[in-house]
Amino acid sequence: MIENLSPTSCFHCGLPVAKNLDIYILYQDEKKPMCCHGCEAVAQAIINSGMDDFYKYRTSTPEKPEELVPEFLQQLKAYDTPSIQQKFVNETDSANILEVSLILEGITCAACVWLNEKHLNSLDGVLSADINYSNHRARVRWDNSQIQLSAILESISRIGYLAHPYDPEQHQRILEKERKQQIKRLGLSGLLGMQVMIFAVAMYTGSWWGIDEAFKQSFRWISLALTMPILLYASSVFFKAAYRDLINKRIGMDVPISLGIAIAFSASLMNTITGSGDVYFDSIAMFTFFLLSARFFEMSTRKQTSEATEALLNLKPAVATKLINYHDKQSTTLEDQQNISVTELNVGDYLLVRPGEIIPADGRIVHGMSGINESLITGESLPVTKGINDDVIGSSTNTENPLVIRISKLGQDSVLSSIQRLIDEAQHTKPAIAKLADKIASWFVSILLTVSAIVAYYWYN
Repeated sequence: MIENLSPTSCFHCGLPVAKNLDIYILYQDEKKPMCCHGCEAVAQAIINSGMDDFYKYRTSTPEKPEELVPEFLQQLKAYDTPSIQQKFVNETDSANILEVSLILEGITCAACVWLNEKHLNSLDGVLSADINYSNHRARVRWDNSQIQLSAILESISRIGYLAHPYDPEQHQRILEKERKQQIKRLGLSGLLGMQVMIFAVAMYTGSWWGIDEAFKQSFRWISLALTMPILLYASSVFFKAAYRDLINKRIGMDVPISLGIAIAFSASLMNTITGSGDVYFDSIAMFTFFLLSARFFEMSTRKQTSEATEALLNLKPAVATKLINYHDKQSTTLEDQQNISVTELNVGDYLLVRPGEIIPADGRIVHGMSGINESLITGESLPVTKGINDDVIGSSTNTENPLVIRISKLGQDSVLSSIQRLIDEAQHTKPAIAKLADKIASWFVSILLTVSAIVAYYWYN
């Protein structure tokens, strides 16, 4: 295992460092030499992304240039492949101008949104970046001739956040993982917090009615022991977010939260050791519990909103009944039918839709008459009777008789996709009051901490 390289060797790649070159990075409070600015940039990206254990556990220096970048950074390059981008990247009317919807992990407050938007909009080639705080989705538009998608994702990781193209299934997995972690933290802080409150009540009432000092001191130590897991595990999410904010030279909502918890715990610890004064372990436990409760309910609301929006896309059936050469034979017998995936359909194909089935795509009726349930679009629960030459909407339901339809729209041109785009645009478009709130959020916490420090100074003196 490599821990110390020669002072004349690059800490990242192991190549010799020129004598007159003075390029270093800070790794575990030590300066490490770099052979070039390229190695410096990659090494700094690895450290800023929290992957600095890469250097701790590697067993040899890389022999090939592509090995200089660990796998997690190389994987981002796959997102630049056109065949992969077809799944989540939308083309615009302008050449080389692309648009993508990203999911951001690590967003905790409006200040996080402000930081990411400001960072993305500062990148050369990025035309616009809007982030929706309610579902943590970012809509980014960029010039592909100036910057690649992998570079955009890497730049987000450098400021301490994770971003990946929006995928409904992956998004649900992330939300479910976040929900389980929140439940663990919430359960721990609630369970231990109740025990701490019992001892706090005993000490409060003891101050009024009298309590033996030995009992009071033992209650302090027991409360300290019960609060430690809350501080180290349940509250760790606040400290990690605050550290990330300070690294990026900004102050978010997690900074004052972490300061409050840290100051209260430090004062309580000192009073416990000295055996005098008040302790605030109950305040730490309850403060953590209520904050985590608020974030849990917020996350649950985001999950429900996401599920409701994505339910639109899940209404389409997976398989459709295609009629082979229908325009020549005009036949719907079993010999002329073929069950195929909806993804293989083309405009102009003829489909047989039986009663009770969902219409696979937008089209026009060429044979038959039936009631169509279009409550998805109109909200009207009663079926609408439609016949030959009437248009039908994909994902609506045929309720009465068999129909033969000719596909007229697919994919992004369908009515359902248009609705989805309108929802996305509505979620990403910010009203004037929201834009004003984002501007204020970047200064609010700093002003609040400054005022608090001034008040504390005058109160102490």
